[in-house]
Amino acid sequence: MRVDAWLWAVRLTKTRSAAATACRGGHVRVNGATVKPAQHIVVGDEVRLRLAGRERIVEVATLIPKRVGAPIAATCYIDNSPPPPPREIVLSMPQRDRGAGRPTKRERRETDRLLGRE
Repeated sequence: MRVDAWLWAVRLTKTRSAAATACRGGHVRVNGATVKPAQHIVVGDEVRLRLAGRERIVEVATLIPKRVGAPIAATCYIDNSPPPPPREIVLSMPQRDRGAGRPTKRERRETDRLLGRE
């Protein structure tokens, strides 16, 4: 089964074209390798999807040809994704004004301190 069709069928992306675009953009990896939308997957493959700033790590449990309801779709993969960051951290992160340009060195260092990258 194609990886873009599977991502859409198990509801990890909203549309199949969004899944294909993610594949073409290098945001989808199967067993550690970047893939094209037509790459075939089998049961047991590890699929990593970076979407909306969050990385999803799932293991293929079942191949389904058509899109199904959310409860059934959740049984088609094993989710090994790290938990999303706490809401307090996400809300406390400074947001730059649109059109403000690149951050200065000082602003970047402050952001790195907040994210614990220091």
